[in-house]
Amino acid sequence: DTEVDVKNSQYNVNDYQWQIVNLARTTLRNIIGTLTLKSANSERGKINTGLHTTLREETGNWGIEIVRTELKQIDPPKDVQETMNKVVKAENEKIAAIDYATATETVADGAKRSKIKEAEGIRQSRILQAQGEAEAIRLVNEAANKYFVGNAQLLRKLQAVETALEDNAKIVVPSNTELVNVIGDLAGVLPLRKKAPAGK
Repeated sequence: DTEVDVKNSQYNVNDYQWQIVNLARTTLRNIIGTLTLKSANSERGKINTGLHTTLREETGNWGIEIVRTELKQIDPPKDVQETMNKVVKAENEKIAAIDYATATETVADGAKRSKIKEAEGIRQSRILQAQGEAEAIRLVNEAANKYFVGNAQLLRKLQAVETALEDNAKIVVPSNTELVNVIGDLAGVLPLRKKAPAGK
């Protein structure tokens, strides 16, 4: 089998080394011609597989077996390389712009959330304040109701005083009546004290 391979390499092909190199170049041109510059750089495994398959098929009757192929470097013409560099630069700038826009959006979103939280805090504070005031009013009403249970006459007098005060009327209330103390309690004023008689 080895003898047949040697004969094939000598009789079936002229200068098999040059022929392999030439075949490899032609095959690479055909493969890379179907790819973009970007995919040619990123899909070397695909290129190596295609090259290896073609070389094995074409050199089989030359008595040569191609075990492995590896594309080490792609050197495009200078003008193509410059174009590729510009494309890469533009893509990097685009990515940087997107990253900046994303960061700006994140900051804006954070500020928005902060304002929402602040507004929610103010709203909750107002609700709690209103609830506190409502509770205070309820407690005052409860206390007033408890105080005036069994004191219907006193309550009636107080209501009459309240109605008169709304009309800016002047009312004289004897100092020795319970009504003075009730009005004082409701207004937060100490009850009037009787003046001691002179000489005592």
